[in-house]
Amino acid sequence: MTHNTRDEALAVVILAAGEGTRMKSALPKVLHRIGGLPLVEHVLDTARGLAPAHVLVVVRHERDQVAEAVLGVAPEVVIVDQDEVPGTGRAVEVALAEIPEFAGDVLVLSGDVPLLDAGILAELLRSHREAVAAATLLTAVVDDPTGYGRILRGANGRVTRIVEQRDALADEAAVREINAGVYVFRAPELRGCLSRVGVSNAQGEKYLTDVIGLLRADALEVAASVTPDVSLTLGVNDRVQLSEAGRALNARTVRHWQLQGATIQDPDTTWIDVTATLAPDVTVLPNTHILRSTVIATGAVIGPDTTLVDCEVGERAVIRRADATLAVFGPDTSVGPFAYVRPGTQLFAAGKIGTFVETKNSIIGEGSKVPHLSYVGDTTIGRHVNLGAGAITANYDDLAKHRTEIGDEVHTGSHNVFVAPVRLGEGAKTGAGAVIRKDVPAGALAVSVAPQRNVEGWVEDHRPGTGAAQAAARARSAQKADDGAQESHG
Repeated sequence: MTHNTRDEALAVVILAAGEGTRMKSALPKVLHRIGGLPLVEHVLDTARGLAPAHVLVVVRHERDQVAEAVLGVAPEVVIVDQDEVPGTGRAVEVALAEIPEFAGDVLVLSGDVPLLDAGILAELLRSHREAVAAATLLTAVVDDPTGYGRILRGANGRVTRIVEQRDALADEAAVREINAGVYVFRAPELRGCLSRVGVSNAQGEKYLTDVIGLLRADALEVAASVTPDVSLTLGVNDRVQLSEAGRALNARTVRHWQLQGATIQDPDTTWIDVTATLAPDVTVLPNTHILRSTVIATGAVIGPDTTLVDCEVGERAVIRRADATLAVFGPDTSVGPFAYVRPGTQLFAAGKIGTFVETKNSIIGEGSKVPHLSYVGDTTIGRHVNLGAGAITANYDDLAKHRTEIGDEVHTGSHNVFVAPVRLGEGAKTGAGAVIRKDVPAGALAVSVAPQRNVEGWVEDHRPGTGAAQAAARARSAQKADDGAQESHG
């Protein structure tokens, strides 16, 4: 859900300052990826879908790395540095200091809760405004609340406060309604309460959740909305939760494309990044990964056992058991099985990259085929060309890369080596085993044949005592005996 008009009464604060020690990683937690994007980028996309007047991201751990990632995709975002005072409350406090005149609603999101969508948040914001609440929080009821803050309610069912697990008493820790880490506050009341929040807790942190208790103490309304879909509130604190969130997001993505008309035979083994695009009537076979900005046109068949990264696939193309990155496949093309297609490959309409073929930085023209057991690098191939099995374009001379150019309607023999830079003219032919070092004129036949020479007795002279020498000696004796018998009968 995306709003077309800016909501001048809304600011979004995204908390991305934590170290994430349970990830046990040099990479900041919010930069770990699911669905092809860092966690924080999923949250940014959701926030921007609400068209807020302000988006602020609070950073601290690996500050420059996180800030660069955020600004790279959302340059309008304000980066806010958290100071030495720890805690989510302090993070929001320093963010509010960047917009001192703002008096609307402040939506607080966590940079490690990637599955929420703008529709859920828009509904939360609507209910908050209808209730004229000082704060509204999103909650969920889960079987295992370990690691989450617990929602405590009074006898009348109204929210009284949130207690973090490390500070919870036994009966409080048994509560299964958890804080999803999503809040909407009225800015003036939030500022006033944050100035009163202390650090008298097990961690010595300034908790944002303490604001709820202060608002209730001031007799202000605090509302809560229980989400029926717990998966949307999944936070990521360790690698296990990262994979769980990734699976949940992937299931949602796969289902989306199925409903858009794609046939995905085995959703459990198919991975599709949120940045990829599938047209109707695409068929995806098991164990296939469609990653990053890959675009697949109608009627294409992808898989099984295929990985596409940043590729364009044309209508009715068939790609089987292949690994391809930054490649373009035209309509009615065929790739694989067991093809390795590297960046810069362009395969035009009805072309083929076949079995055990590797290509790189090469243009393969309309109707041209590289059927099997070949390497084609830094090469331009014209229309309706057929390369024989075992073709190699030798593009590297130990100092630099050079190009091979092959004109239209060229047919080459098996086991050819084209030593670049070299050009084969239109309609040229090559013989089997040829090593092509010079340009071949249009319509010419290029061969590089040396007379065969047999050196009799070489194995017995140079490999005495080996099995091969013994076999050769036996064969030689048998031949002499046969020759003698023929002479006697002659």
